Amino acid sequence: MKHVSLQVEKMSCGNCLSTVENALNGIEGVNRAKASLEDKKVAVEYDETKTEVYDLAEAVRKAGYIVL
Repeated sequence: MKHVSLQVEKMSCGNCLSTVENALNGIEGVNRAKASLEDKKVAVEYDETKTEVYDLAEAVRKAGYIVL
């Protein structure tokens, strides 16, 4: 398993956290996604043989958030 931390802008409430986490947890190969409002980041544990960082960032973007 690999770990990555993505900087996510526009997260401002608990619903935002849930939206980002659900978008990532719905990707095949993602073991766990945990977002933080305080840090404006989401930590993702994933299987690099099933998905890539690009796919993770794209899922967050499609959910309506900006990944830096």
